[in-house]
Amino acid sequence: MKRQGPNPKSNQSILVVTYAVVVLFVCLLGYMGFFLQVESENVINNSYNARLDRFSDRIVRGEILSSSGDVLARTISAADGSETREYPYGAMFAHAVGYSERGKTGLEALANFYLLSSHVNLVERTVNELSGVKNVGDNVVTTLDVRLQRTASEALGDRNGAVVVMEPDTGKILAMVSKPGYDPNLLGEQWESLVSGENTQAQLLNRAAQGLYPPGSTFKIVMMLAYIRERPDTWEDFTFDCDGAYEYGDYTISCYHGNAHGHQTLSEAFANSCNGAFASLGMELEPESVRSLADGLLFNSQLPLTLAYNKSSYIMAAESSEWERLQTSIGQGGTQVTPIYNAMLTAAIANGGVLMKPYVIDRVENAAGEEIKKFLPASYGALMNASEAKSLAQLMRQVVTEGTGSAVRTEHYAVAGKTGSAEFETGKESHAWFTGFAPADDPKLVITVIVEESGSGGQIAAPVARSVFDAYFSQ
Repeated sequence: MKRQGPNPKSNQSILVVTYAVVVLFVCLLGYMGFFLQVESENVINNSYNARLDRFSDRIVRGEILSSSGDVLARTISAADGSETREYPYGAMFAHAVGYSERGKTGLEALANFYLLSSHVNLVERTVNELSGVKNVGDNVVTTLDVRLQRTASEALGDRNGAVVVMEPDTGKILAMVSKPGYDPNLLGEQWESLVSGENTQAQLLNRAAQGLYPPGSTFKIVMMLAYIRERPDTWEDFTFDCDGAYEYGDYTISCYHGNAHGHQTLSEAFANSCNGAFASLGMELEPESVRSLADGLLFNSQLPLTLAYNKSSYIMAAESSEWERLQTSIGQGGTQVTPIYNAMLTAAIANGGVLMKPYVIDRVENAAGEEIKKFLPASYGALMNASEAKSLAQLMRQVVTEGTGSAVRTEHYAVAGKTGSAEFETGKESHAWFTGFAPADDPKLVITVIVEESGSGGQIAAPVARSVFDAYFSQ
């Protein structure tokens, strides 16, 4: 009998299996490396990780500090060993800093891992552990500016709403105000009333990042970009004659308080926030192209934001009714945005189209002030090209020099912005919006303001932003 040689097909199968196993092993090693370097900290700091809180048995929770070193949160240890978390600024930083009792929110949640880690020197750590004394946790230095936070809070006053202040070229969040607020020092005794079903104020909600509102005329920034993108060479040829109301079939879109703007170029319509012009413009645009743009601008998407937030939503589609298209074109209908989203879009325009990832932790230090970890600015990517961003910036500048944004007009610095008045319920006053940046030709600061149920964005929200701009540029 002839002895059969090795089967080539069998050998080939063995090689395929071998290579597959090698590839899977390499992928596993790669994932392990990625997890250890990138994801492990997020997993450890997950709010569902009960083991992390056990660190408090041997570590005194560290401090949360402002950018200039002011204490925003600290732990007070009594003689009997009990600990109380103290918030020196009370309600002023409540939503940004958060609380660590009854769960964790804000920076108390975001920085939980760092606050319950200790990098005191080895000798001190060893002595403390041998003597049963807790080590001091690391401190988290934030990007928050006490002066700007106070100014924004005082300018908003006792009205409900939010203010977001950030640097467009770095993504640093300098201030984040939400009202109505609460005093985290009194959280325990006020908890039942704060979470009661009869409480309609939602004081625990961070309106700056989680409050969803119709964008009103601030959405005309998106509609303008859609029109520029669809008609790059002819968009400036658009004109509209406004008599205070625009009729389309059986529907009527009115300008704010029925104002008749007369003959308008597109830049004038944007500056004057002419609803009729933008309703007309919206009916010219392809719904799918606007939807595609909205998706590219991070509507209905995860944001590059580490604080808890809600997604902004854009629901108009090709099959939407004419009324929905008309309403969406002026920032009404089913479109909803958060103040932080409007600030991020504005920051991208101010930064030449590139969105920097917003962040609120600057660095982590040990109790001796030695730097343990540093957070650096990072780019998310371009939401639009530089030419589109420049056109929008120029149009927003005209809003201030010639249109509804006159409340932020000053000779000391140049502001570019957009106002908005967003209707949300029949019989109630509209929400007032302002979003903008300054200086217009070299942006350093972005401010977004919403004041609930207060009327005109130009008359109500813009002066709040003006107060913060003044405080920043007077330094």
